[in-house]
Amino acid sequence: MSTSVKPVATRQAFGEALAAVGADHPDVVALDADLSKSTKSELFGKKFPERFFQMGIAEQNMIGVAAGLALSGKIAFCCSFACFLAGRFETIKISVAYAGARVRLVGTHAGVGIGEDGYSQMGLEDIALMRTLPEMVVLQPSDDVETHAMIRWLVTDCKQPAYLRLTRQNLRRLHPEGWVYQPGKLDVLREGTDVAIIASGGPVMNAMDAAIALEAEGLSVAVANLSSIKPIDHEGLCALAGKVKLIVTVEDHNVMGGMGSAVAEVIAEMRANHARVYRHGVLDVFGESGTPESLYAKHRLDSAGIAAVVREQIA
Repeated sequence: MSTSVKPVATRQAFGEALAAVGADHPDVVALDADLSKSTKSELFGKKFPERFFQMGIAEQNMIGVAAGLALSGKIAFCCSFACFLAGRFETIKISVAYAGARVRLVGTHAGVGIGEDGYSQMGLEDIALMRTLPEMVVLQPSDDVETHAMIRWLVTDCKQPAYLRLTRQNLRRLHPEGWVYQPGKLDVLREGTDVAIIASGGPVMNAMDAAIALEAEGLSVAVANLSSIKPIDHEGLCALAGKVKLIVTVEDHNVMGGMGSAVAEVIAEMRANHARVYRHGVLDVFGESGTPESLYAKHRLDSAGIAAVVREQIA
């Protein structure tokens, strides 16, 4: 883990990565729905204006156009807030997923971590929706290094439709330069034998801090970054579930149908004895306005809150 690099939001890392990869891949195009400054797709647009399409506040139309571009041979990055993309689920289901279009849906400002904008701007149901679609890849990076690696993979190797979930808030770097991304694999950041915290996106760095605090209390806590929610690493999750007594999943998303549900589905189907799974996140309530820090504290997604949840569940 690097502490010397300035924290950066994964939306910023996305914009930089897309602009960089676009130089070598002229088939990459980007579309935005009047939020390019916020989603950071503007970085690609400034560098490749002939391949950038500002579609206005018309997400449904944007998704249809992106599908058309993808079906004509382009790799289309379709950008907006996570909540606005999820709100056009029917169009995504038919025009992107069912059509098998090589569209990369980029949902930024995910979860309560966006802060003061409040519930109407928070993507808290998007993972639950996107992972129900056949063939849809669902990814959520934990830092800038992983974001850059995911963008390269989405351009060079992934042939399926994909949903990429990104943060507004800055995240501390967890991976070193030169780290090798393994698509679809569970990323174990820390080993442990008592408890495993499986986190995704914004809370991963807080899970790492919680594990360190719990270790000082005598608990051996593993931390795994589940950045590939679909496809999910059955083998890796089952191996982890066989090593510890308790798994706590942590996500900035409704616990209903999110990453934790995906983990629970895998573990429930294991034949051998395995750890108990407790799902933690936004506990089936609506979001509200507040600072990102206060909302993470309220929902116990900060390091202190995650540690408290583990203590409660291990008791």
